[in-house]
Amino acid sequence: MNLGQKINNIRRAIMHSLTQNIGNSNINNKIAWNDDTIKNVLICRPNNRLGNQLLITPLVKDISEIFPNCKIDLFVRGNLAPIIFENYENIDRIIKLPRKPFKELANYIKVWISLRKHHYDMVINVDRNSSSGRLSTKFTNARFKFFNDVDEELQVQYEDYVHIAKFPVYNLRKYLSQLGLSIIDKPLPLLDLKLNTAEIIKGKEILDAIVSSKKKTICLYTFATGDKCYSEDWWADIYEKIKNKYEETYNILEVLPIENISQIGFKATSYYSKDIREMGALIANTELFIAADSGIMHLASSVKTATVGLFSVTDINKYQPYNNNSIAINTNITTTEDLIKEINSVLQKKDKVQLDYAI
Repeated sequence: MNLGQKINNIRRAIMHSLTQNIGNSNINNKIAWNDDTIKNVLICRPNNRLGNQLLITPLVKDISEIFPNCKIDLFVRGNLAPIIFENYENIDRIIKLPRKPFKELANYIKVWISLRKHHYDMVINVDRNSSSGRLSTKFTNARFKFFNDVDEELQVQYEDYVHIAKFPVYNLRKYLSQLGLSIIDKPLPLLDLKLNTAEIIKGKEILDAIVSSKKKTICLYTFATGDKCYSEDWWADIYEKIKNKYEETYNILEVLPIENISQIGFKATSYYSKDIREMGALIANTELFIAADSGIMHLASSVKTATVGLFSVTDINKYQPYNNNSIAINTNITTTEDLIKEINSVLQKKDKVQLDYAI
């Protein structure tokens, strides 16, 4: 860990200790709901990471369904949100904090001040442990302020309550029901990049130009940040096993990170792009995506491709992919042979679903 990371960790710890008790979600008497009760909503997730911004798409979708006529503003960090939410028609403003506030202090302060200029019917903090999220929720003018703290009853009721994408949805549904709104208990939305037809077709064209269009494709993403990244030896073993078992029936494609590095030494056919939506469109045309816990793992999940998430240091229950047929594997307790069996099981399930659909 370098000096900058140490300083940042210390800053986060201090800010968390100062802000953890800021704010309480206001629940007074039940109110009379109508189509105009909630017309504008602010969602606070001041984080610049790809995965963390994709993980709020289920919340955005749930709010959009509950309040179909409302406009949603996002309070985020960095420049990814306009790309991720490009096809979300009810997203109005994206309020962006600079990624490095100390280098853009004037702009940083200006963005915070701008939060006070708008009045919202509801403001929602996504991450209860986010100091900036809690502060922005407290700072904003809004009729209803939802800080998204742990609800012990929901924790007992739902075994997947701790998942970072599901937690705010479960909590918000209960909060709204306590305010007198009738909420239907139905399956939670999936992560969703909302690719349009033209994007998916273009992704297919790019994929077909790289690998054989006569075979389905298994994707590998061998990179991850910090301790989440598996060693070259670990990936070399996995790659050889996947190659030996599936090479005749599947294309094997490595999606490369922005750093353009490979933990398997570029032995597989590879694809590189800095365009998040293009990457998503290509992955959407593949059969299976295998990756360590990372933003690109969540990207694969957000385009509905069956995803095998590999976990060794992060909380598997909090971050696992949960779209159709996806699985999460704790590699600390799973052998590489068992991992291949799990991959095979996912592929067989997908083949059965496709066969049943064809029948």
